[in-house]
This record gives sequence, structure tokens and C-alpha cells, in this order.
Amino acid sequence: MKQVLLYEKLKNQAVKCLTCGHYCQILPDKRGVCGVRENQDGALFALNYGRIVARGVDPVEKKPLFHFLPGTKTYSIASQGCSFRCGNCQNWRISQAGQNLESVEISGEKITPGAVVKAALKTKCPSISYTYTEPTIFLEFALDTMKIARKKGLKNIFVSNGFMSQESAKTVIPYLDANNIDLKSFSNEFYIKNCGGRLQPVLDTAKLMKKSGVWVEITTLAIPTLSDSGEMFKEIADFIYKELGPETPWHISRFSGAFSWKYKHLQDTPVKTLKTAYEIGKKAGLKYVYTGNVPGLPSEDTVCPRCGALCVNRFGYSIKRYDKNGKCPKCGENLDLILK
Repeated sequence: MKQVLLYEKLKNQAVKCLTCGHYCQILPDKRGVCGVRENQDGALFALNYGRIVARGVDPVEKKPLFHFLPGTKTYSIASQGCSFRCGNCQNWRISQAGQNLESVEISGEKITPGAVVKAALKTKCPSISYTYTEPTIFLEFALDTMKIARKKGLKNIFVSNGFMSQESAKTVIPYLDANNIDLKSFSNEFYIKNCGGRLQPVLDTAKLMKKSGVWVEITTLAIPTLSDSGEMFKEIADFIYKELGPETPWHISRFSGAFSWKYKHLQDTPVKTLKTAYEIGKKAGLKYVYTGNVPGLPSEDTVCPRCGALCVNRFGYSIKRYDKNGKCPKCGENLDLILK
């Protein structure tokens, strides 16, 4: 447990959390939407500090990041809790653990930031990913870890829903190297009904990260009947192109109902839908559009945006690079690969 970094004290021992887009006002002995920040006698504490519910070594492509340290492994950690309530969540057992239960025990292995960095170095991972659940809800632990990691020459990666406050985004940006942000829809109504959040803070986070020099990749899960319309795909593609830049990769991933929290009744995303989204993204002017969760599609590969030459071949998390130090082997075009 550690006192929260970003919050304000209000009257009658209430507090206002400034960590995510909810800006929860929390009464004494109560917790915020995330379920892990608790008001104790007028001070706000992160109950999940130093409590890790999942950690391991992943391919960086799993995040997914296709243009950041391609072909490397990343040391991944997560803590209990989340700022969203997404019905499609696949990690709901840890993200939604104890929600709305004020007395629930915070689970997880006790560990220090230094021990996380030490483990990443031992496994020869060049980066640490704050992932599986929303990293904003374990901001204090992530930040302490990021600072040590930076000193040790490691890169820091967020895999985020983007629903950060501007205060928390500005706090982590000096230590953050890459961020894959879920842009789940371009409908505020979708965010309200399916996530328990709002769209605008996500857009604001993505723009701020990009403006600040953090490498950004966007992921959209195409959920049948909820977030799979051609109109929505076009709105997202246009936003990426105009606000983040055409070099920003866009991943459109296949939904699988069998692994979701509440949407087991929905069918898996048809491959045709992914192909349609891919075509919309390319037509909008995006250089790099990828489909996910369907191994073997050519749209997993990185091709030169100028001449179309195959530069990085992917099958699942296995990759074969044909680029020459981040440039097209045929025409020399810059492929926007972060290699170190």
C-alpha cells in the first residue's frame, strides 16, 4: 500500500482522485471505480502497490507492438483492478477482481520495483511492459519501476485503454517509450454502455502521447454488432491519420466470444470484417494497417508503404525481418521501426 500520487483533498475527509478520466470523488472508507484506491481518513492509498497478479516474458508483438523493438521479448507485469468494465475483457478475472466490494482483499505477489527490473535484466528483456490490466490503476508502482528501468537502460511500454487523466499521462511520459492504446470505438455511447467510460479522454491521451514523442500504436477490437461497422472504422482511421500521423500503426483484432467476460453469446469476428477494416485504413492513407488474432493473413506483414516490398514477415508471434536497419531492402524507404 502506498499513498496515491495524484489526488486532491475535499471537505469532510473526501478526496478527488486525479489518476484516470473518472476523477472519482471518494468518501472515507470507500474506493474508486478501479476498486484498488481507497480513502483512509482523508488520504487516498493505492492498495495494489507492490502486488503483482501476473508477470512473465512475452514477445513484444503480443502487446501488440509491431514497430517497436521488433522480434524482442518484453518482461510483462500486471496488478489487480481496472478503470473500465469492458464486457469483452479476456483478463476479467484479474481486472475485475473485487469490483464493488469495499472489503475485498487485494491479491498478488509482493514484489518491489527493483525486483521487477532485476527479473527483466535476468531474462535479457530489453523492455518492461505494464500490461494485462490497465497500468494507470497501478500508476505509482509502474512509475517507481519505470524510473529504475530507465537508469538500467531498459525501455518502458504501456498497453493501455488510454483512459488516463492528463495529469497521470504527463507524469509517466518522461519515462515511457511506447504505448499501445486501445481505441475500442469512435462512439461515446459505446464507451458508456460497454466500458463504463468515455471516448474523449482516450483521444486526448493518444494525442498527448504522440505529441510528446512516445511511440504510439493503436488497437481496435472488432466486436460483431458492437464495434465492427465500416463507418466506425473510417472514423478511427481518419483520426489516426489526422491527429497521430499516417506512420502510426493500426491493429484491427479479431474478437472471440469464448474468452470474453460477458459477450460469450457473440460470434467470432468474420475474417471479411478484418479485411474490410484493413482496406479502409489503407484508403485513409495509413502506412501500416494490421489484422490480429488470425495467423497467416498477409495483413500481419509489414510492407513498404512506397514500393510494396515485403519487409517484415509475421506468423503469429514469429517474425522474419528483411529490412535493412529499418529501411526497405528494395527502395530504401524508412519503415518507422524503433530498433533501439
